[in-house]
Amino acid sequence: MDKTDEFLRSHKLRASDIDMDNLVKIFTEDMKDGLAGKEGALRMIPTFIEAENDFLREVPVLAIDAGGTNFRASLFRFGRSGEIEPGEIVNRKMPGLEKEISSEEFFSTIASYVKPLADRAERIGFCFSYPTEILPTRDGKLIQFCKEVKAPEVVGKLIGKNLLENLGTLSKPIVILNDTVATLLAGKSVSINRSYDSFMGYILGTGTNTCYIEQNTNIVKSRDLDPRKSQIINIESGNFKKAPRTDLDIIFDDSTVDPGNYIFEKMFSGGYFGGLCLTVLNAAAREGVFTAKTGEQLAALTDLSTNDANDFVSKSFPETNLFPATNLPPEANPLRKCFRDNGDAGRCSEIIDALIERAAKLVGANLAAVVLRTGKGKYLNNPVLITVEGTTFYKMHHLRQKFEGFFNGFLCGERKRYVEFAEVPQSGLVGAALAGLIISDQDLSETNTFSFFN
Repeated sequence: MDKTDEFLRSHKLRASDIDMDNLVKIFTEDMKDGLAGKEGALRMIPTFIEAENDFLREVPVLAIDAGGTNFRASLFRFGRSGEIEPGEIVNRKMPGLEKEISSEEFFSTIASYVKPLADRAERIGFCFSYPTEILPTRDGKLIQFCKEVKAPEVVGKLIGKNLLENLGTLSKPIVILNDTVATLLAGKSVSINRSYDSFMGYILGTGTNTCYIEQNTNIVKSRDLDPRKSQIINIESGNFKKAPRTDLDIIFDDSTVDPGNYIFEKMFSGGYFGGLCLTVLNAAAREGVFTAKTGEQLAALTDLSTNDANDFVSKSFPETNLFPATNLPPEANPLRKCFRDNGDAGRCSEIIDALIERAAKLVGANLAAVVLRTGKGKYLNNPVLITVEGTTFYKMHHLRQKFEGFFNGFLCGERKRYVEFAEVPQSGLVGAALAGLIISDQDLSETNTFSFFN
C-alpha cells in the first residue's frame, strides 16, 4: 500500500469506509424523528404546498426567484394542455448588497422591480431562498439573510404580506417557497406526457438540500393538518447531523464560521468542498505524503475554492516537468502553484478524487433514503421523478457518474425502485410559477384547471 492509500485509509476518507446500508437507515430514521418533532433530528419543515393538487391554467402568474445576490422575475402562463408560456425575464441585483437598507427600502425596491408585471398577474409565486419559516398561510417569515444582503430590519417580517402592501394589492394570492421546493415543482412541468408516482427536488450547488411529498398523517408534529392530504416537506438535508464524519471533517468544520451547523453539507457541497480539500491536503503533507517543499507551499495556501480543486483534478498535468511555482502566471490555479513534480501532483489528484467519490456515495445515500421514504416508484411505468439543480452535481469531476453507481447499486433487489432524473432550465422561476397556481380549497369551484398527473 503506497503512502497516499495509507493516508486515506487511516483517516477513513474513502467511499469504501462508508457503510451505505447503515447510513440510509440512519437518515431514514432521522427523517421519521424530524416528522415527529424530535430534537436533533432532521428539521423536516412543512411547506403547506400541496404538490399533488391540480393547477390553474391560462391564468397569468408572477414568478419571482430571489437568492444569493440575484433577483429575477417573469410573467408566466400555463396553457390549456400544460405548456409553459414564459415572458421576458427581469434581472436585478438583490437590494441591500451595496449598503445596509431599511425594511421599507427593501420591500419598496422589490416592488418597483415587479410592479409592471404584478399589475398583469392574478397570482404570485415567490421563490425566496433565504432561511425562512413557512406559515400555514403559505407566507414566510425571514429568519436571517445570507451575509451578502444587508437588511437586518427584514428579519422576522412576513415576506409576502410586506411585498403585497408595497404593490398595493393585499388581496392577491401569494405563495412563498424555497429553491429546493421550486426545483421539485419545476420537475412537474416536464411530466405532462408521462406518469410519475411521486416527485422529489434536490439541490447540490453552493449548498445542498432535498424535498419530497409526504402524507399529512405522517407529519406527527403538526396535528392540525388535513389527514386526507399531502404536502411538500423541506428536509433541510444539508443539516443532517449523523453523517459518518472523520477527524479531518471535524477539523475543517471547526475552522468554519458556524461549527456544528450543516455538517453534512460541509462534507461535499460547493461552498465548502475546496476548503475541505485544503484541510485534507495539509494533513497529508504533515504526514509525509508529499515532498517537504510541496508541504511548505500547501501550508502557505490560505484558501482553496471548489472550482480550483475541481479544475486541478479534472485536468492532467503535462508529461514535461512542471514550471517552478514562483514562475507560474498569476492567473494560474493556485493549487497548481504548490507542485514542482508530477508525483506530488498525482498524489494530490488521488486525494481529491477520493473525496469526490466519497461525496458521490453520501449523495447516493441521501437520495436513496428519501426515495425509500416515499414508498413510491415500485413499477417501471410509474417512476419517481427527481429534479436536480446545482453546478456541483453537474460539473464536479465524475461526481454524477459515481453517484449513479452507488445510487443504482443500492436500489436493487428487494429495494428496487424506478427513478428518473430531470434538469429544468430556470427551475426557480418555473417552480415559483407553479406554486402560485396550485389550487387551494377556495379555488375548487374554478373550472379552468389541469393536472400533471395522468
